[in-house]
Amino acid sequence: MSLSDDGGYGGDGHRGSETGQTRTRLPDNDGDIYGSGRRPRAGMSSRNLVTIVGVIVLLLAAIAFANRGGSGNSETSPQDSPKDAGHAQPTAPTGTKPATGKTGGIASGFAKTEQGAQSAAANYAVALTSDGMYQAAGRHEIAKAVYAPSVAAARKNDLDKVYSDHAFLGRIGLKPDGSAPKGMTFVSRANPVGTKTEAFKGDTAKISVWYSALFGLAGTDSKNPVTESWYTNTFDLQWADGDWKVTNFTQKDGPAPIGRDQAAASAEDMTHAVQGFGGFTYAR
Repeated sequence: MSLSDDGGYGGDGHRGSETGQTRTRLPDNDGDIYGSGRRPRAGMSSRNLVTIVGVIVLLLAAIAFANRGGSGNSETSPQDSPKDAGHAQPTAPTGTKPATGKTGGIASGFAKTEQGAQSAAANYAVALTSDGMYQAAGRHEIAKAVYAPSVAAARKNDLDKVYSDHAFLGRIGLKPDGSAPKGMTFVSRANPVGTKTEAFKGDTAKISVWYSALFGLAGTDSKNPVTESWYTNTFDLQWADGDWKVTNFTQKDGPAPIGRDQAAASAEDMTHAVQGFGGFTYAR
């Protein structure tokens, strides 16, 4: 809809032939019923001013109403809203701080709620996919921060067997200690797209995290350039020592979107991007 000084009739070009036609202007106030003729375009009628103010007031009211949806301090579980079952929940703020600290550089202190479990799973997916997993010191810190105490020792041993395998490291272009060759930048980074609650009950939760992953070596002589893949990890979480911790997880491919016909970055640009763009603490 267009608000114009012509009261919605448009310009003179829309009036048709001058012969046999008249146009009535309704008065804006108590005066001569025939009005006072056309007013200059530079001015704004009181009617149009009231209309514009009214539109602005309605717009502000709509925005305020929409923002009320997630501004409460309490959270709603799928059991509280059956009509939302199976649908992704909005990311409006809940008023609950998502994480209160860090453990080994990984967010910790998640709320004992469904959304707190989703936040934990997203951050744990990032940690378990990071380049820190390929060197012993970083891997042990991650295992200690992510896994429940009851399984941490066993999971650390399992991870050591996989990530310290020289043949495995050689296939992806890393040195025996898990570091990148000189002049190369190793990239292993997860980018969560969303989370979904599969089950939630008291001290346990099952959360799926859908994410894209960048993996490879950035460098002019790289034989394993950085590529993108898509995965879904499903985490079994347990409330232990005042936080959500992983007891087990599974991984499957996809869902993967159709790749866009987009020129790949040069090795130099990819290196600068990885080194220049930091990651996030993820929260629901």
